[in-house]
Amino acid sequence: MISVILGDCNSQEFGKDEYSTRRKMMVESQIIARGIKDQKVIDAMRKVERHLFVPLEYASQAYGDFPLPIGDGQTISQPYIVALMTEVLHLKTTSKVLEVGTGSGYQAAVLAQICDSVFTVEIYESLAKQAENLLRILGYNNIKVKTGDGYQGWVEYSPFDAIIVTCAPTHVPKALQDQLAEGGRLVIPVGEMHDQELVLYEKKDGKLSRKDIVAVRFVPMIDNTGKNY
Repeated sequence: MISVILGDCNSQEFGKDEYSTRRKMMVESQIIARGIKDQKVIDAMRKVERHLFVPLEYASQAYGDFPLPIGDGQTISQPYIVALMTEVLHLKTTSKVLEVGTGSGYQAAVLAQICDSVFTVEIYESLAKQAENLLRILGYNNIKVKTGDGYQGWVEYSPFDAIIVTCAPTHVPKALQDQLAEGGRLVIPVGEMHDQELVLYEKKDGKLSRKDIVAVRFVPMIDNTGKNY
């Protein structure tokens, strides 16, 4: 279960002040020191309480420089990767963003600190429900959560100014290409499990230009039967 602690410090290894201190250190040493410059992203990483988005037994490790398990074989991404993927989207307050792979809801919360509207799709119903509940409790009224196959995007709310994918297909889904607005940006890890590249696409004149960012390792994108895309 994702930890909905919200001030109940007796159920945590650390008190609220300690988590706040660790979060500030995380931003300084893992985010700013590695070159993240977008102040909106930095402020969002400082504000979102990452320890609330991991299982309780991992709360004390929430601000470490590594991913953590969140159940159903899924993970919450390394903080730097969350910040990097968010920064390359060049988000504005008015940006409408689609996230594929809700997970614990942490990335959606970071996006929602910056943008007016975030739409996020998770294929695991248990994770989607936990994330939706936690985000509601935390007051993120600008996030819509859907249980479904993210390979298909969320056509009802398209086009999107930005799309962020937190699981790796072997190719860029056609639906996501189609649902990206003109001038929009799509950041996605692409490739097989041990050979993935984080890639940024930008749509100009209806076509996508590609820029490779960094080698990464994400969980694979799967369909409803568990088969990898």
